[in-house]
Amino acid sequence: MTAGKIDVAELVKVFGPGPRAVEAALALLAAGGSKDEILARTGGVLAVAGVSLSVAEGEIYMIMGLSGSGKSTLVRCLNRLIEPTSGSVHIDGEDIFAKSRNELREMRRTRMSMVFQNFALLPHKTVVENVEFGLKLRGEAKTRRTERAMETIDQVGLAGWEQHYPDNLSGGMRQRLGLARALASDPDILLMDEPFSALDPLIRNEMQNELIALQQRLRKTIVFITHDFQEAIKLGDRIAIMRDGEIIQVGGAVELVSRPADEYVRKFTKEIDRGRVFTAESIMRTGEPAVRENGGWDAAARAFNGSPDGCLFVLNQAGEPVGYLLESDIGGSATADGRPIRQAMATEFPRVAADQRLADIYAQCSSDAPLAVVDEQGRFLGQVSVRDIVARLAAEPGAPAGSEAATAEDGPSR
Repeated sequence: MTAGKIDVAELVKVFGPGPRAVEAALALLAAGGSKDEILARTGGVLAVAGVSLSVAEGEIYMIMGLSGSGKSTLVRCLNRLIEPTSGSVHIDGEDIFAKSRNELREMRRTRMSMVFQNFALLPHKTVVENVEFGLKLRGEAKTRRTERAMETIDQVGLAGWEQHYPDNLSGGMRQRLGLARALASDPDILLMDEPFSALDPLIRNEMQNELIALQQRLRKTIVFITHDFQEAIKLGDRIAIMRDGEIIQVGGAVELVSRPADEYVRKFTKEIDRGRVFTAESIMRTGEPAVRENGGWDAAARAFNGSPDGCLFVLNQAGEPVGYLLESDIGGSATADGRPIRQAMATEFPRVAADQRLADIYAQCSSDAPLAVVDEQGRFLGQVSVRDIVARLAAEPGAPAGSEAATAEDGPSR
């Protein structure tokens, strides 16, 4: 039973000199033959080697790998721009291999769009004509397709350039145009094959931010091909790493960096800025002792026995952190004069969201109180200290996240 927006099972693509070579390649693959062995014995190139994956609706699913790993071939099999050799692809539960050419063409026009690395624009048509071209092929009326094209041009920030030609646009603007053309048909699914890799770093970063903003509004299902792990971390909900036509590991950024499946994945992640990978949630210590603001000093003293930081957060009745106590307060004037905890606690301390990156929260750490990690409603989830952050960033590549502290599952990667 299928479960995702896109479901792929045992997908294989062999490029061979003829049917017999392809059949021989499939037989060797079934027997456990390697890509190199299949090439040497049959002359067939194994581009995709039994890939299975599931992409959830509204997810950005990143596929990355070195050149020749099969990632671009895989994404083109999803809409049958390249015909797979065997396996299955289901879109919303429908088997696309069972579709006729006309049905497949209609699916590409209405439900799936593709954005290419080289833009693939029509140089003799204006910006608005490029965007409405797919709608024209679909048979949309002139008024309606122009109206839709203008809406999409505005969405991607090209308003005012409607009557210009692609040669008049910068690289970043051309990529915006390619994205606008893909969005004009309002597809459920976007297939993006290294769309930003030819752009300058500043323009590339701008386009990544633009895609994030668009996704927050439109909630498309996106399969995005890249060779840049930093881009995968920034954009992706999940990341699949390919080698020799196979998916080696799928996971969030934290999982791939802290628990790489093998040396190939480890090398991919070795040089990455881990301050941009790990989140407060991924290293926070949960189950840390805390005390209610209307509680007594005896309860606070007991709670300090389980606090390695000598710091205790104070929570209100809604579970929100409202202050903190230091262990030195237990024997100090606060207890001696009988003041309640809420009057003795310090109330100035940093709060951080669970999905904030370590690089963005480090400067908020103080020498006294750890950071209070809170959920979207402001409720206390756990705490992070300077020691926790330094330990995570200094850990050897592949060391488990939170080796010195209890951790949560991977949080949102974007």
